[in-house]
Amino acid sequence: MKLLAVNVAFPRTVSIDGRTYSTGIYKTALEGPAWLGKLNLAGDGQGDLKNHGGSYQAVYCYPHEHYAFWSERLGRDDFAFGQFGENFTTEGLLENEVCVGDTLRIGAALIQVTQPRVPCYKLANKLGIRGFDKTFLRANRSGFYAQALEEGEVAAGDTIERVSRDPVGMTVAQVNAALLLDKQPAAIERALLLEALSPEWRGRFEQMLAKA
Repeated sequence: MKLLAVNVAFPRTVSIDGRTYSTGIYKTALEGPAWLGKLNLAGDGQGDLKNHGGSYQAVYCYPHEHYAFWSERLGRDDFAFGQFGENFTTEGLLENEVCVGDTLRIGAALIQVTQPRVPCYKLANKLGIRGFDKTFLRANRSGFYAQALEEGEVAAGDTIERVSRDPVGMTVAQVNAALLLDKQPAAIERALLLEALSPEWRGRFEQMLAKA
């Protein structure tokens, strides 16, 4: 497993289809190392702190393997690292293999997987495809957020080592499906056993069970 690129961007204001908003989704790859802190990478920021950022979303990882899938699906070959707004473009960390709660050593940092990514209109606007956020969701190729258990320097080319596997053994893809796709009660109950699950996702699962 490998870190292929570290991508950052400070928030900027954009206006698309009559909507003006601040976003940090337009990321570019760094040539050198970056410091991963408890809240984010040095040189990176979030435009919407209500829905992004914080310790449980210190870094967003996306598998480079999906680039080929989306390139073929969308008929495009213009993708660059950070295309999907990710901080870490990775190799060998697919959502059907990585579990929420897994800990990963990347460079000098230790991260723990906390939740899948929920796409929004900003991703669709970045790609210039109306409704792409829904297409992205249905594909269940979400990538995942992680918290920084140990701060440290990271850089493209770093080896990624799985340090520990969460005992519940529920993959990112399964957790994503439980909340946003299949919504099976048994899967929701299982997800609530995940100690590393972000408070936001835990609260949403609890609400779903209460309504059921």
